[in-house]
Amino acid sequence: MSVEVRINPGALARLLRLRNGLVERRLEERTRKVAEIAAREAPGSMGAYVDWRVEPGPGGALRGVVTCDHPAVRFTLEGTRPHLIRPRKRNGVLRFEAGGDVVFTRLVRHPGTRPNPWLQRALRLGR
Repeated sequence: MSVEVRINPGALARLLRLRNGLVERRLEERTRKVAEIAAREAPGSMGAYVDWRVEPGPGGALRGVVTCDHPAVRFTLEGTRPHLIRPRKRNGVLRFEAGGDVVFTRLVRHPGTRPNPWLQRALRLGR
């Protein structure tokens, strides 16, 4: 007894690219999982700014996208070099707390921050 199976590549490709098809549902599930991990891994309040979507990419292939719209996300992911912080107003002063004391000064020498690759970590953990 012999069995012959014929696969129509065009029909298979259309089936896989259907809206809410098997591939899209699986991609949504994995992208959502990575976004949830990213929201947990994000420092401070950045987790509230994490969002995800599935969109068509180049050539019509679907891709999952995880984004963070927090204004300081670049500084946490890439880190910062040592820099000076001055008040915005010309004759103003900076006010902050250090060691429980309120400090007023015209200049702060910030030591910089190390990169925190929390988005890459979320991608690795979400596999």
